[in-house]
Amino acid sequence: MDEYKFIATAAFGLEATVKREIIRLGFSDIKVSDGRVDFTGGPEAFAKCNIGLRASDRLLLVIGEFGATTFDELFEAAKALPWGDWITEDGKFTVTGKSVRSRLHSVPDVQSIVKKAVVEKLKQKYHVEWFVETGSEYKIQAAILNDRVTLTIDTTGASLHKRGYRLLAVPAPLKETVAYALIELSYWRKDRILLDPLCGSGTIPIEAALAARNVAPGLYRNFVCEKWPRIPKNIFTEAREEAREAADHNFMPEIFGSDRDEKAIEAAEANAAKAGVADCVRFEARPLSKVTLPGNYGVAICNPPYGERIGDKKEVDALYREMGKLFNADRTWSAYALTADEDFELSYGRRADAKRKLYNGTIKTDYYQFNGPRPPK
Repeated sequence: MDEYKFIATAAFGLEATVKREIIRLGFSDIKVSDGRVDFTGGPEAFAKCNIGLRASDRLLLVIGEFGATTFDELFEAAKALPWGDWITEDGKFTVTGKSVRSRLHSVPDVQSIVKKAVVEKLKQKYHVEWFVETGSEYKIQAAILNDRVTLTIDTTGASLHKRGYRLLAVPAPLKETVAYALIELSYWRKDRILLDPLCGSGTIPIEAALAARNVAPGLYRNFVCEKWPRIPKNIFTEAREEAREAADHNFMPEIFGSDRDEKAIEAAEANAAKAGVADCVRFEARPLSKVTLPGNYGVAICNPPYGERIGDKKEVDALYREMGKLFNADRTWSAYALTADEDFELSYGRRADAKRKLYNGTIKTDYYQFNGPRPPK
């Protein structure tokens, strides 16, 4: 069986979460670095990873890696790669680029050189001088770090965070991939209560419900590589069937979400219905000051507003105080909050047991963790 090199991209701080997912999906030879998890796999990886990865943003196929410090070296090494094994004669391809701490620092020039190299290689393959580019899409990325070039083709298309269920959103919504990672990094397991008292359009509760029922995040969407002739048609058919059989739609987790904004709750309910979990997630319009904890030994996970993102500083501090009042009153609960506000602990009224640096988009945030006891057996 053919083996390929892949990169699962990750938001900074979530690489370990993506690595655990890749291991669970059955792949190995894994290497973790900033913003990426490299691994190897057979043809089934195209389907299993695109359908099954919850915290990764996209799956890239590695075509080649090499060192280059001049544009001539870049051109010759890029041209030597087997582009014709993947890109069809009528394939539509574009080149994006990025360069960090490298002598080839002009990204537009890098993109231009790589595109020229690919075109020359395809001319040799197909013996033509002009390409109509009306076929499948191939998005090439040229990434250079410390003079090391990695050339990939995106297999995903629209980012993996686009599960397809979010019909409606509120200002500054949390990406589905990050929401799942917050859940994975908590003490929550599917047999425990989960509460998001600042749920917005419901992303955290919905992601928790999908994970509890083992519903693959990409089960109901398509991916750009499905149209590539090189990919066997049965790969995605079999992966989807396997994912459908693995889902447990009868499991009923205890998941709650609330928000003071009635329109946000309406959006959350519509999104939950689209995701197929409306029967096991309970939403209600309620300000934080009126929230009551639905039991003991639960887990609260939220992405509260913060100054750089949304909200007035004084209003936000008052909200944090309400959070502390709610969860400090019942220490059987574990509480987790993602915020960029460095004064969060002061307003919350308690020092976190741990905090983890994560990036929410381009904003550096901390994931504050207040760990309660495990429930008695």
